[in-house]
Amino acid sequence: MPGLVSVKTPPDAPPLSISVPEIRPESSTRSEQQPRTPTPRKPPSPSPSRPKPSPARSAKKPPPDSPNPNTLLSDPSLDNPDLGPFLLKLARDTIASGEGPVKALDYAIRASNSFERVAIEKSEEPSLDLVMSLHVLGAIYCSLGRFEEAVPVLERAINVPDVSKGMDHALAGFSGYMQLGDTYSMLGQVDKSIECYEKGLQIQIESLGEIDPRVGETCRYLAEAHVQAMNFDKAEELCKKTLEIHKAHSEPASIEEAADRRLMAIICEAKGDYESALEHLVLASMAMIANGQDNEVAAIDVSIGNIYMSLCRFDEAVFSYQKALTVFKSSKGDHHPSVASVFVRLADLYHRTGKLRESKSYCENALRIYAKPVPGTTAEEIAGGLTEISAIFESVDEPEEALKLLQKAMKLLEDKPGQQSTIAGIEARMGVMLYIVGRYEEARNSFESAVTKLRSSGERKSAFFGVVLNQMGLACVQLFKIDEACELFEEARRILEKECGPCHQDTIGVYSNLAATYDAMGRVEDAIEILEHVLKLREEKLGIANPDFEDEKSRLAELLKEAGRARNKKAKSLENLIDPNSRRTKKESTKKWGFRI
Repeated sequence: MPGLVSVKTPPDAPPLSISVPEIRPESSTRSEQQPRTPTPRKPPSPSPSRPKPSPARSAKKPPPDSPNPNTLLSDPSLDNPDLGPFLLKLARDTIASGEGPVKALDYAIRASNSFERVAIEKSEEPSLDLVMSLHVLGAIYCSLGRFEEAVPVLERAINVPDVSKGMDHALAGFSGYMQLGDTYSMLGQVDKSIECYEKGLQIQIESLGEIDPRVGETCRYLAEAHVQAMNFDKAEELCKKTLEIHKAHSEPASIEEAADRRLMAIICEAKGDYESALEHLVLASMAMIANGQDNEVAAIDVSIGNIYMSLCRFDEAVFSYQKALTVFKSSKGDHHPSVASVFVRLADLYHRTGKLRESKSYCENALRIYAKPVPGTTAEEIAGGLTEISAIFESVDEPEEALKLLQKAMKLLEDKPGQQSTIAGIEARMGVMLYIVGRYEEARNSFESAVTKLRSSGERKSAFFGVVLNQMGLACVQLFKIDEACELFEEARRILEKECGPCHQDTIGVYSNLAATYDAMGRVEDAIEILEHVLKLREEKLGIANPDFEDEKSRLAELLKEAGRARNKKAKSLENLIDPNSRRTKKESTKKWGFRI
């Protein structure tokens, strides 16, 4: 699935590339840090994302000519107190001149070792110069794609400053936490990333106060991270705070306020509040028009079209898309990925309205652009477009074509850092396609890979994770791995009950699959308990018009007949349904159950 993307930073904001932080009070704005937000899931509405660092390579091993830290530690010249500042300056100058990160890495390692040794020789606390050298060293490791090596360096850096000693120490602590959060984010460890951002924000608030505009920038950045983690309530809270700060410090209809409203629109749309999302987008569009940002207005028009499509106001959606398409073609050219993205949205719209010929035509136009991308097109843009087009092919019963597109998207992203969640979403989609065409072993492997990535990225408690577990369980059933399927369904049930509630269709589907699995394992009483609970939910809350009701009722009747008892109208709670110590003997079930995808 395409990733959720962040609202674009205003054009007049400071540069957002990987930079070496300065330990100075006046540079404590969040925008001077390396803002980067991973794109783990499909966005409610595609919108421009902030530029994020693209490491020169993602090598997992140090290059052959990388300096050996152990050799450097034994260098007696590092005891010279003047050497550390000199080496640090050399490292920074080397980065600025573009001579190559390996030489800068050598200087940065030697500088940090020199600051450490001098502090030990003088029996003093490590200085902020050490913190700066560690920040530089961490940034160089990240630029080389060696994020795992950057983590311990940055963890050492955040332990040095004492925020009670003044603004310089506070800024050093803030910078360290934000840089460490970005590094965790690139590794796909979203929970740790957010934890670091929150600690950095707390330091900033304590130093600058709650209404400083720099605090507002950090709040918005943290809100974007929560959007990526699907924590929409927390994201909304932070985004509202950002809006309040910018209203207090900026002119009405400012670019900063427009960016905040675009983010708020994404959050509202994700929560199903389409009218509020539309209101925020209209206000953002007005602000961008007032500031002469035509391309940004076009991007907002695309988001407005998405909202109209969600509200089934298709004519208005077409009008918004066509407005955006006209601007993108005139300003960026007919073959720009922004044009392709609008083609994809129009293809989806015409597919939903039954105009399959038009839908196919727009898909082909988009694919032609993605096949020969213009310079500057990112792999993430192409992969996102291919993934969306694959969904259209999937819905018109062309799973093989959809699978080919997903495989291309996977290939584009496999070497990109910070894309674990996005790749996991694509692997889950591939698993579904493989399941549909009957390639169950490959489907299970694809789901397993997706589950592993989602666990490591901190999304193991999301509803999406529960759905993927359910899909993997179905593949295991087809491969007669019943015990494994049972474990997966049970975990999916726990997650979906918490995230979606017992009455949600995804949760009901897992209940049905779990009941079928219990019956296949010979746990008839457990299967009866679940089906009684499901029927009670349908009768009391969901209604019995659903066609699955009669099927579930007949299943329960068969099980009750086998167990020799009548239906219990007062179904027991599911809280203690599963007995982990159950020792019933497995038996082959003679009934054929229908599993729910």
